[in-house]
Amino acid sequence: MPRALSMQRSIVPAGERAKYFERLKARQGYYASAGCKFWVFEEAALSGAFIEFTESGEPATLAAAHAASPGLVLDPARIYIEVELS
Repeated sequence: MPRALSMQRSIVPAGERAKYFERLKARQGYYASAGCKFWVFEEAALSGAFIEFTESGEPATLAAAHAASPGLVLDPARIYIEVELS
């Protein structure tokens, strides 16, 4: 089964950065316990512009993790499936 990935973008004002990072740490722990990987990147040229990636080995695991997530997932049905390039 191909891997599954979802993405979520956020713009975080400087004054909310510490709280956002607390939520990210909690989200990372949650997704790890749900069998998913979680990464966050900040745009190099725009401080406060973040993109979060959540990945799983199968789409059903990722969908279930999003459905039970304690945090807001903006578009939980938007899951990308890895394409084999052969």
